[in-house]
Amino acid sequence: MESKVLQTIKHAAKPYKGPDSAEAILKKAGKARFVLLGEASHGTSEYYVDRAAWSKRLITEYGFRFIAVEGDWPSCYTLNRYVKGYTDPGIGAREALQDFARWPAWMWANREVMELAEWLRQYNKDKPDDEKVGFYGIDVYSLWESMEEILKYLEAKPGSDIEAAKRAFECFEPHGRDEQRYGISASFYGEGCEDEVVELLRKLQDKWKEAAANDREDALSAEMNALAVKGGETYYRTMIRHDAESWNVRDRHMVEALEKLIAFHGEDAQAIVWEHNTHIGDARWTDMVAEDMVNVGQLLREKYDGEVFAVGYGTYHGSVIAGRAWGSPAEEMTVPEAIKNSWEELLHRDGAENKWLLFGDDTSALDELTLGHRAIGVVYHPEWEQGNYVPTVVSKRYDAFIYFDRTRAVTPLREAAAARS
Repeated sequence: MESKVLQTIKHAAKPYKGPDSAEAILKKAGKARFVLLGEASHGTSEYYVDRAAWSKRLITEYGFRFIAVEGDWPSCYTLNRYVKGYTDPGIGAREALQDFARWPAWMWANREVMELAEWLRQYNKDKPDDEKVGFYGIDVYSLWESMEEILKYLEAKPGSDIEAAKRAFECFEPHGRDEQRYGISASFYGEGCEDEVVELLRKLQDKWKEAAANDREDALSAEMNALAVKGGETYYRTMIRHDAESWNVRDRHMVEALEKLIAFHGEDAQAIVWEHNTHIGDARWTDMVAEDMVNVGQLLREKYDGEVFAVGYGTYHGSVIAGRAWGSPAEEMTVPEAIKNSWEELLHRDGAENKWLLFGDDTSALDELTLGHRAIGVVYHPEWEQGNYVPTVVSKRYDAFIYFDRTRAVTPLREAAAARS
């Protein structure tokens, strides 16, 4: 096994110095409807910087319309308004990122994202509204914040039908913004808010299609917040009983959110997606399949065959920002050298340099091999390194792979004190 992988890497891997050194990836990605850019952790600078570099080229050279990320809709929409120039000129990217206040805030409130936001704002500066590139969050965690945003939007619109929103808000209110408490009440005692949420989404669905030009995207935002409330309600209700199914609820929601964004931007629109490798790399080629788990990469490939291009990322060693437990202070931790015979260790053994691979006929020797592939979450324990590897057929899970031999931690703009409960 070792010799086969090393021979393939030696033959197919090329030195990596940024997108300009990997034009073959760009040419294939530029033709896709969805370009999925992964990461092996949520706290590594190189992944953010490199995805930003790829995104800039896809936007400027191929006309990609938006970046969708593994983040909450309300806080990302604040940043979206900033990059499109809809906020006060005196506000900078740092201020626009203040809405990322809940743990793990470093995922998006970091220097690397701030620099991309400034670039996007400058790029959008002289463009008409319908040509500006957006930045959106497609995750499910913003149940309470999204409810508040919906109420705020409808209260500012004379004659709006706000009653459905008030009913949904009142249904959730007794649970005191405690997702676990809500999940227990809904799952075990039948005290859920599913009907109210479905009715709210129905009231707001597709209203952007008939909205005035200056309200069109805000009307979309109201619908997307309602979608996030619906997804969050289902996620927290399901999580109490079925961890694997709650994962599936989350990833199906993210695909639905992506499709809503495509519809808003036009059926020919192309999207860039930033998420962890565990979301963008096809789950069918990992041990997730044994748990009946699906993910964004799998769902998009199944539905949009030939229109999806997924890029995985990895590193041999370095540093990362993460927490020791959910909600604990962010720490800069050491990422130890990859374990022997893992995908990352074999890439390092071939030579301690950054590399890229485009999977295809010349990497077919990898297609039947399952290798350990490192995945670091927002909660991380370097001393338990053996448990941080996902059995993976790498050449099937992704269309291309970018490897950094040594990486460093992102630079958070601040440390968040609040945690998701």
